[in-house]
Amino acid sequence: MNNKYVLLIILCLLAGLVFAQYVKPVVQSQGITPGELIRDSGTWGYLIIVTFIVGLALAFVRYRQLYVKEKIDASKFYLKLKGYIKNDQLDEATKISESFKNTTLGFIFWSGLMVFKDAKKSKASGKEMRESVQNAFDEAVLQTVHKLDGGLFWFDVLAQTCTYLGLLGTIWGLLMAFKALGTAAQSEANKKLTDGIKVAIGTTALGLIAAVPLTLIKGALLTRAQNVISDIDEFCVKMVNQLNNTIKE
Repeated sequence: MNNKYVLLIILCLLAGLVFAQYVKPVVQSQGITPGELIRDSGTWGYLIIVTFIVGLALAFVRYRQLYVKEKIDASKFYLKLKGYIKNDQLDEATKISESFKNTTLGFIFWSGLMVFKDAKKSKASGKEMRESVQNAFDEAVLQTVHKLDGGLFWFDVLAQTCTYLGLLGTIWGLLMAFKALGTAAQSEANKKLTDGIKVAIGTTALGLIAAVPLTLIKGALLTRAQNVISDIDEFCVKMVNQLNNTIKE
């Protein structure tokens, strides 16, 4: 089995433990353990937990993408390349940008510099070189930037799913309770009524407990993605201008 899938399975198991620890202080103040809350919620509670764990696994993947893979000081990176470009050391600038090609900004700079080098070697006119450089940057941006904030809507979907599952469990529990009142014998009615209310209240609480952190996670990841995109917009314009300044008519 691929190592990344093994890691994902382990993460899901750990996420379940984290979820239990998150729920514990909330419910223990009322004398309820996380296990009791989940057990009383029945099938709906387990569906909520599965949905929450899927959200945590997705959060781990996107965290690695936005906080680990995209970890780069855009300003220092640009200034370093700018120095080489001003000294007409395009090979060095290209090699440095290539070493950061795993980041979005590094890939865009590398793509633009490669096209600029090729245009310069072919002795294209100044107008042709400017157009080639601009097109190269635009193409690289379109190819990569959408991946930064794309798919974050799934956190909203998962959070809403947890909430809706909690609501559905609430309705189901109330139906159980009303049915018990109408059909069960007096000796069993109280127990079935209690069980129905437990399902109704438990699933509501569990759905909200799962939805809140997923919503917060989405907000944090979206903020990070927007910051990375802002850096890309700013320094791509600066890099294009810097390359255009070195072009002689």
